[in-house]
Amino acid sequence: MAGGLAPKHEGGSVARAVFSIVAFLVLWEIGSRSKEWFGFPFPWIGQVPAPTAVVAVWFGLLGDSGYWQSWYLSLLRVLGGFTMAMVVGIPFGLAMAVSRGFHGVAFPVFEVLRPIPPLAWVPAAIIFWPTAELSIAFVTFLGAFFTVVINVLGGAKSIDGRYFQSAQAMGASQWDIFRRVVLPGSLPSIVVGAAVGMGITWEVVVAAEMISGGGGQSGSGGGLGFFIWNSYVGGSYEQIVVGMISIGIAGYICSELLRMFGGLFTPWLRR
Repeated sequence: MAGGLAPKHEGGSVARAVFSIVAFLVLWEIGSRSKEWFGFPFPWIGQVPAPTAVVAVWFGLLGDSGYWQSWYLSLLRVLGGFTMAMVVGIPFGLAMAVSRGFHGVAFPVFEVLRPIPPLAWVPAAIIFWPTAELSIAFVTFLGAFFTVVINVLGGAKSIDGRYFQSAQAMGASQWDIFRRVVLPGSLPSIVVGAAVGMGITWEVVVAAEMISGGGGQSGSGGGLGFFIWNSYVGGSYEQIVVGMISIGIAGYICSELLRMFGGLFTPWLRR
């Protein structure tokens, strides 16, 4: 019964998604051309370029190597900062979860630094790191690090205590408890934290590219953030929207790939 309903359910979800996107684009087109069609601009949306104009500019950019270089540079920075955040954040969060002593020493400092927005670190990063590229990498790392750590810690702390008692009653060592209870129990939270951290990382890298001038790159090859800033300075508002949509697409693809990859390590959640 469930297997027969699943395809229909998935088909309905796709249809609703397509409908919502089409409806959004139609309303956007009407609002953007309201002054031309109705004689007065709609508030706010009347100042935004129409989607047809954005698509026309986008098609022109598809053959521009600088546009794709911006994609490549931003993606490279995101993956670099995100990977470092996972490599450092997951062990750090697990260490705080399993060791009371380490938690007591590290958590107060972590909690003081966590509320500081990653973009507040940009001036300090530019001063203390020798290159703009390293500054962007550091700020991007911070964008995902705190989210990853807090999800790992929360996931480990939420594991039912009866699992630990059962493992100890069967003579499991501390390593066995960590490997067979703490780590599997934390995996769903790690996947969620990774997906959220990826989205924050894209937000941070774009803003960091704007502030730092594209990491020392020039023209449209300084990343998508610098691409948007250059478009604003040049008065090309259609390109601004192209850059924003490009960031949204890139962030969505990265988060979905992370969820799919995480599903391979948490097969029990699909049952």
